[in-house]
Amino acid sequence: MTDNEKLDLILTELQDMRSDMQDMKSDMQDMKSEMRELRLRTTNVELHLENYTDKNIQLVAENFIELTKKLNQAIPVADKNLAYEVKVNYLVLELDKLKEDVEELKRKAAGNIA
Repeated sequence: MTDNEKLDLILTELQDMRSDMQDMKSDMQDMKSEMRELRLRTTNVELHLENYTDKNIQLVAENFIELTKKLNQAIPVADKNLAYEVKVNYLVLELDKLKEDVEELKRKAAGNIA
């Protein structure tokens, strides 16, 4: 192989390397562009979480606390209602007994008068 042929071969190899480098440069530019897009999307997700999701979770938690307070207030009222119901049932039974006693006394009084 002559010196000219060697130089031509080296030149061809260098040109191929230059072409490969240009391709790599183009690929790197595409990657940078994709990275920028990914960074933007990540920022948007973070903002959404901060501005909407966190606030909505806070609202749900606050409402849950209020509902729990109301439930705790209603439970003693329900217990009192149950106690009153028992008392009323007892009084109804006692009233029925008294009615029977009054009816019996009326019958006895009507029998003594006649």
